[in-house]
Amino acid sequence: MNQKLKVGIIGAGTIGKVHASYFQQQQDTEVAAIADVQLAAARQVAEQFDIPTVHESIDALLQDKQIDAVVIAVPNLFHEALVIQALKEGKHVLIEKPLAIDLKSARNIVRAQKESGKVVMIPHQLRWDAVSLAIKEQAAKGALGQIYYAKTGWFRRKNIPGWGSWFTQQKLSGGGPLIDVGVHMLDLAIYLMGSPKPVSVFAAAYSEFGGKKKGIGTWGTPNWNGSFDVEDLASAMIRFDNGATLQLEVSWAAHTIAENNGSFLHLMGSEGGAAIQGDTGKFLLEQFNRTGDIDITSSSAAEDPRSLMIRHFTDCIQQKAEPVTNAYSGFVNMAIIEAIYESAREGKLVEVDMGGLEE
Repeated sequence: MNQKLKVGIIGAGTIGKVHASYFQQQQDTEVAAIADVQLAAARQVAEQFDIPTVHESIDALLQDKQIDAVVIAVPNLFHEALVIQALKEGKHVLIEKPLAIDLKSARNIVRAQKESGKVVMIPHQLRWDAVSLAIKEQAAKGALGQIYYAKTGWFRRKNIPGWGSWFTQQKLSGGGPLIDVGVHMLDLAIYLMGSPKPVSVFAAAYSEFGGKKKGIGTWGTPNWNGSFDVEDLASAMIRFDNGATLQLEVSWAAHTIAENNGSFLHLMGSEGGAAIQGDTGKFLLEQFNRTGDIDITSSSAAEDPRSLMIRHFTDCIQQKAEPVTNAYSGFVNMAIIEAIYESAREGKLVEVDMGGLEE
C-alpha cells in the first residue's frame, strides 16, 4: 500500500479508543478523523491519540472525501443506518460486534455491502488469537475429524457493564451478555467447527441480578437513573445441518465459582478434540489406548490478535478480498441470536431463519 489508509473513528467510547490505538500502531494506516455525538468526548480522544480532525457531526465524517474506511463503535441500534450510509459514501467499514441489533437489520447490511462492493468486516479478534489459529490449522487438516459436539461460553460472576446505559437497555442494545460477549464465542465456535449451517435452537434466558442493581462491573459508565431490561444469563443448544450441536452459555452476573469465570471453548471431534480456557489451549487425543493432552503454546513473539485482525482488514481492502469475518458471518450469528431470544421467550424449539440471503 503506497499511501496510508486513512481511517475515521465513529464513537469516542472505550472500544473506539481501543481501535484508535491499534490503527495508529500500524505502519500502513492513519487515524485521520473522529466523530461522536458528544463533541467534547471526540476532542478528548483526538488529543489522546493525535487525531488531526474532529468532525462536529458523524455525517460530516462520513462525507469526508479523505477518509477511506470507518470504524463504527456506537450502540447496536445505530449500526445498520451508519454502515449503509458509510457504504453509500464509498467507505470500507469495520463494524463493532454484533453486526446489527436484530436479524432484519443484519440482512439489510449484507445486501448493502453486496451492492457496494466495499469491505465490511466485524472485528472478532478471537479468531486471530494464537491458540485459535493453531486449532483452526489442525481442524482444517482433519486432525480432529468430524466435530460433532462443542461447548462454549463466557461466564462473568460480577460484571454487568454500564448499568442503566445503552448496554442494559433492550431498545439500544438488543440484549444482554448473549449479544454482547456471547456473540464472540458463538462466532469462534462456528468458525472452528467449519461453519456448518444452523438449523434450530432451544434456549433459556434469565435476569436475576440487573434489576436489583447487583452484579455490577467496571466496564462502561453507569446511569443510575437508567434502566435494565435485558438478560444477565443465557443458555442455548444449537443444532446444525450436519448433525453437530453447540452448547452456548454466557453471563454478565451469576453465582458461579471462580474457575468458571472467563471464556471457554471445547470442541469434540471423531478423531480428536481441542479446548480453550481464556488464553490457553490444549489438543485432546487418544493413542495406544491412552488419552493424552498436548498444550498449545504460543511464542512470546506472537503478534497481538487485534493487530493481526486490523492487518487482515487492510489486506482485504488492498486486495479487494472478502474478510473471514464478513457481513454474512455476522448475519449468521444474528440469525442464531435472534432464534435464541425467541426460544427463551416462547419456551420452545425455534428454527433459525436463514432466509432472504445467499452467501
